Amino acid sequence: MPRIEVDANRCKACYLCVSACPKKCLGKAKTISKKGYFPAVMERPQDCIGCKMCYMMCPDIAITVIKE
Repeated sequence: MPRIEVDANRCKACYLCVSACPKKCLGKAKTISKKGYFPAVMERPQDCIGCKMCYMMCPDIAITVIKE
């Protein structure tokens, strides 16, 4: 099962990854990061297909896709 990790310290909350995900796995965090943003977070990991669309759309290189 693939896994997505979002580096909250790099994410600037543009949410391009959220809109790019075909399975709508990502969403907005409920807590503020150290930089003052609500970073993207994985909300539905069970639906992730590991397509890497979120990774490709992220301008901040804040997303890592891990295929286990």
